[in-house]
Amino acid sequence: MSIEVEEAKSWYEGADEVHSFDHFLRVEKMAIRIASAEGADLEIVEAAAYLHDSRGASPEDASGARKEHHITSAEFAGEVLTSKGWRRERIEAVQHCIRAHRYRHDGERPQTLEAKCLFDADKLDVLGAVGAARTIAYAVLAGQPVLSEPSQLFLETGKKEPGELHSSYHEYLFKLRKVKDHLFTKTGRTIAEERDAFLTEFYERLLAEYRGER
Repeated sequence: MSIEVEEAKSWYEGADEVHSFDHFLRVEKMAIRIASAEGADLEIVEAAAYLHDSRGASPEDASGARKEHHITSAEFAGEVLTSKGWRRERIEAVQHCIRAHRYRHDGERPQTLEAKCLFDADKLDVLGAVGAARTIAYAVLAGQPVLSEPSQLFLETGKKEPGELHSSYHEYLFKLRKVKDHLFTKTGRTIAEERDAFLTEFYERLLAEYRGER
């Protein structure tokens, strides 16, 4: 592998709590779990997991670097792996995994099994108990409420009314409840079913408690 955990840790210094070194550790473990079950190249998957958020994960990157972090992280991966003597074709395989790991569909999509394993591992981290914690943390970091009632417009179209806040519940409705349907591997989809059920129950309970119904 030739990448040490302490070396990787240095790449995530200053990252926000949502994209922190702890996020990397969870994604790395899940990526290896999925890759092992699916028969993917473990070295490629592990390297991609180590480097997938290595650039653009800091709260100082409000200028838009976060939106391009998959590109800058892939470029950085090329530098790191070249310095470690990796062959060009294997470096390119890692870079594809990193460029294709974003949820948004306007960029490079996972084509290889290894890229699909990383994509699924990264997306599973927004589901389940960890997903609930991360989504709430992200809302707080962005100065948004944990929960606010969505407008009828948002419920019907996903578009907010003027001045409408984007609470963690909005994010659940807009994105998180759809994640399981976009995973690629059988292993990832199986894990997602249970995590999605927990997240759905959590937000149903949270909404009921906010309304004083529970």
